[in-house]
Amino acid sequence: MRQVSELTVEGKQLQVSNLDKVLYPRTGFTKAQVIDYYVRISPVLLPHLKDRPLTLKRYPEGVDHEFFYEKQCPSYRPGWVKTARVESTRKVVNYCLANNLSTLVWAANLADLEMHTSLSRAPDIGTPTMVVFDLDPGLPADIVQCCEVAFWLKAKLEKLGLESFAKTSGSKGLQIYIPLNTKTNYEVTKTFAKNMAEALEREHPNEVLSKMAKALRPGKVFVDWSQNDDHKTTVCVYSLRAKEQPTVSTPVTWDEVAAALKKKDAKRLTFVSDKTLERVEKHGDLFEPVLKLKQKLKSTDVE
Repeated sequence: MRQVSELTVEGKQLQVSNLDKVLYPRTGFTKAQVIDYYVRISPVLLPHLKDRPLTLKRYPEGVDHEFFYEKQCPSYRPGWVKTARVESTRKVVNYCLANNLSTLVWAANLADLEMHTSLSRAPDIGTPTMVVFDLDPGLPADIVQCCEVAFWLKAKLEKLGLESFAKTSGSKGLQIYIPLNTKTNYEVTKTFAKNMAEALEREHPNEVLSKMAKALRPGKVFVDWSQNDDHKTTVCVYSLRAKEQPTVSTPVTWDEVAAALKKKDAKRLTFVSDKTLERVEKHGDLFEPVLKLKQKLKSTDVE
């Protein structure tokens, strides 16, 4: 039987249901705990969600059951949930915008465990504010190998005068972000990312892969440059992930990446919800510069 409660969030009445439903069976983590996490992390999460088209990744019966992506913001959304109209050659999609706590709680109540956002802000959908590299290890490689590749990438970016920031994917790998916050377009950023990935593969052919083919991935780190596209979304910083435990895509310092690489210890870069909240309490938002730092890609060429 569906159990419904009512919350008041930012002065808005919001119905939430089945709060005691276990969404992470291995740990007993419930929907109430999912909502509680997003409420507590919201001061640092909401600035990263603001005005970014959001794809919902919903797990109505929990992480061990089927999920679905929802790009089109549900028609039954409350009137106060804002949307962004995004046109492509294929179709028009009205994405949800999680610009406030009430919308965030509403999405969490839909069992939207993962928050996947655009690299652009509405209404300027054609202007990415960042470049992202998703470092995805193919077994038996793991996040430790991603750390090594991350430093190779960081060094190349520094030669171009570009500062970069790392976060865990909350799953297997690392993600490296280059803040831009200046005028550009996806043709420029995607070409740059592709060129950079291919350059890394040329320099480290035994460790790095830039091609999509999954058959080539075992033992290598796939540098996924393809997320730099106007119709794609990437898991947002501080988002939960639908894994055995409620892991989080968590910002990390380069010193932490170096320590994990030195110790060859993948567990150093695994953070569940409580640990991420503790880190934010201690360090604040380590990803804040991604919102503000202004940088320009001088060229799509990569040395």
